[in-house]
Amino acid sequence: MKKLLGIALLVMSGHVVLAQVDSTKSSYKNGSYYSHQKDSTKNNKGKPTYASLNLKNRPNDHFMLEFSYDNWIGKTDSMHTVGFSRGFAMYFMYDFPFKSDPHFSVGAGIGINASNIFFDKTEVLVAAPGNQTLAFPNTANTDHFKKYKLVLTNLEVPLELRYAFNPANTNKSWKIALGLKAGLLMSAYTKGKDLLNQAGQTENNYIEKKSSTSFFNSGRVVGTARVSYGFIGVFGQLQVTPLIKNGAGPTINPYSIGIVLSGL
Repeated sequence: MKKLLGIALLVMSGHVVLAQVDSTKSSYKNGSYYSHQKDSTKNNKGKPTYASLNLKNRPNDHFMLEFSYDNWIGKTDSMHTVGFSRGFAMYFMYDFPFKSDPHFSVGAGIGINASNIFFDKTEVLVAAPGNQTLAFPNTANTDHFKKYKLVLTNLEVPLELRYAFNPANTNKSWKIALGLKAGLLMSAYTKGKDLLNQAGQTENNYIEKKSSTSFFNSGRVVGTARVSYGFIGVFGQLQVTPLIKNGAGPTINPYSIGIVLSGL
């Protein structure tokens, strides 16, 4: 048994030595030496491998700005939204490319999202004492604000699965990302500007703010999708958890569609 093991080890050792000699041997042709050593930066098909790509500090959406049109799914007849309701978001991200396939990576980070929903002749009673539900009274037949909006601000942690068609140069590549955002509601307030009477005449030029998060869920989960080329792209997102607390109002799911700028 020991002799067999010794012979096996001797054969294996000889095979390794011969393989190393063969992989490093060179030949002389046309006045030059040519190495027969295998290029570790390419696979059998001659394509670059992960080891040949320097992805450690590549620019791949480490900083993102989002500008969006915002709206709600599930609005009731009393919710008279108007105009271009808009949102803005800013995120700092880390990018973790897959070692097995550098086209894929995971992006994770932190950021802030602010959504502005505009209303016409409607108030949102976020700070009404004693109310059990969030009310949206119509103010068309009484004094009302010329401009009126609800502002919701969330601290968010985005997580994305990314695909870059050119992982070595993402600044000149198509990119696709699917993911989720986990958010924590930081503030909710209404802002009314310029008080008008029933006839639409100005009664007072001032700004009124009322703030309270009591009717809104403190956490949220948002599904996201993004398509970009280089530093610019389009995105869409839908909040899959309800905006308003159970029993405090209808089931509202906010959504956003817009432009994303990314870089670094």
